[in-house]
Amino acid sequence: MVDLTDVMITKELRVAAYAICVEDGKILLARWVGPGGDKHWTLPGGGIEHAEDPVDAAIREVEEETGYTVAVETLLGMDTVRRRHPRGPGREADFHGLRIVYEGRIIGGTLRPEIGGSTDLAAWMELDRVAELQRADVVDVGLELHRVRPQNGRIARS
Repeated sequence: MVDLTDVMITKELRVAAYAICVEDGKILLARWVGPGGDKHWTLPGGGIEHAEDPVDAAIREVEEETGYTVAVETLLGMDTVRRRHPRGPGREADFHGLRIVYEGRIIGGTLRPEIGGSTDLAAWMELDRVAELQRADVVDVGLELHRVRPQNGRIARS
């Protein structure tokens, strides 16, 4: 049994911007590859760099991960997540993620996988098949924000 007094906990905050692109009954997704090699489909997007505008971050991330140029149409909302992650022997992160989700429209580019990044594939997926995919929860968050379009930009949680 681990003595929790010997575990060093660090606080981590990550602010990320994502774009949900839906066309003709399909959603644009990127396949994220985790440190252990596990793969999950996710919305194109990622961490905002220091001094970067969130809209610019979403545009940059979509291009990096999918090859497409996107126009950000609407701020759909924000979501927050808090989790614990191991960070090595005797270390753990109290992770807080703030996810900003925009509606995007493809205006150029060609679909291609990211090169040298955290994703290895980009694809259009049928909306009615998303539930079958191994996916990050931000996909469901994005779809709910896209469907509901809450006035306060926040999905009600039970």
